[in-house]
Amino acid sequence: MDAGSNAVFWQEKWERGETGFHETQANPLLTRHIAALDLPAGARIFVPLCGMSQDMVWLAGQGFHVTGCELSDIAVRRFFSNLGLTPDIRDAGPLRCFSAGTIRIFAGNIFDLTPDLLGPMDGIYDRAALIALPEDLRRAYAAYLLFLTGPVPELLVTLDYDQSCLKGPPFSVDEAFLRECYGQAYVLTLLESRAVKGGLKGRCPASENVWHLSRLPPSS
Repeated sequence: MDAGSNAVFWQEKWERGETGFHETQANPLLTRHIAALDLPAGARIFVPLCGMSQDMVWLAGQGFHVTGCELSDIAVRRFFSNLGLTPDIRDAGPLRCFSAGTIRIFAGNIFDLTPDLLGPMDGIYDRAALIALPEDLRRAYAAYLLFLTGPVPELLVTLDYDQSCLKGPPFSVDEAFLRECYGQAYVLTLLESRAVKGGLKGRCPASENVWHLSRLPPSS
């Protein structure tokens, strides 16, 4: 699947209201492991392919400045509406930037976001971006994320399961793939692995894994 086809796929999901993947509360894996990033209050956290994630609300409540990027304008508008907020909206190159309080979200394709538009980030939280993309786009995304932020510390949630059991998304992403994509820039540490209760979509045994990506120490 190319980038254009993938964008159409997700846009149509939001337009049809097929958002069963959306969680109404902060993910417990985030709340348990955010401390691994060792970021002070006021730090800037990037949440790629954020949808309407309540994780952003929770992060903002912990004193962080949160920046998301979401393909669907519908999702971004609904996110702020659900919070009873009227965001400031401005053009940001080919994207639009919605902001209210300490949360801002760029609406548009993440590959149109630039480091200048994004600004410096102190950390990344990726729960639903990497696993939402087919393999070819997943590789491009991982490289582009490093281009956008540099190797800032990242909390990454993945799924690991027999991909022949389900087509995805969400897709299975194993440790070997992570090390191939991120090992040149990061030390990868598995913080937690737990079985998905009832199996993925009730059909396939799967594990949900939480990784801490920390900058490689400088070579001596």
